[in-house]
Amino acid sequence: MQIFLDTANLQEIKEAVALGLIDGVTTNPSLIAREGRRFLEVLAEICALVDGPISAEVVATTAVGMLEESKPLTAVSPNVVIKVPMTAEGLKAVRLFSEQGVKTNVTLIFSALQAMLAAKAGAAYVSPFIGRLDDISQVGMELVEDILDIWDHYDFSTEVLVASVRNPVHVLDAARLGAHVVTLPHAVLLQLLKHPLTELGIEKFLKDWNRVPV
Repeated sequence: MQIFLDTANLQEIKEAVALGLIDGVTTNPSLIAREGRRFLEVLAEICALVDGPISAEVVATTAVGMLEESKPLTAVSPNVVIKVPMTAEGLKAVRLFSEQGVKTNVTLIFSALQAMLAAKAGAAYVSPFIGRLDDISQVGMELVEDILDIWDHYDFSTEVLVASVRNPVHVLDAARLGAHVVTLPHAVLLQLLKHPLTELGIEKFLKDWNRVPV
């Protein structure tokens, strides 16, 4: 399973890259806004740090507007993936992007049928938002399971990118279901590394080592 970092913070990306675990990065308008810098500058610096897919979201509401808005984004680097919303205009844009050889990530997926339509339109990725479904008392991972069940019956090249990840259990469930990608915040990535027994074991080894004669 590929692991993407869901952030626009360069320090977080540098730390994740140093671990050798990051295959790509996803951003959105909220994450970019937190950085308080120009979008294209941040995007260029992210692309310089990570060789894999970098999702950059458009905010236009029409297909024509999305295509126009994407031009300076795709000019930054060939690994930029245009992130479009799951709307009728978004799907029109996906089809046009696909014809131009531009990869897309259809975001804000909340049903398996939405994911299927995005795949048929030619999306490179579909992003089911798991945590937001959990927030309204639905089981978000059931959506991922439904999408992957559909994928088993058809020859979709579209990858399922599990998004809105809130905790390590989401990551574990995504891996067990066979999701292609999970995108997660830096804090959750660090949580994956930790286990109290690992920390206790290291502490004991060091304590015992200090008793070894020099």
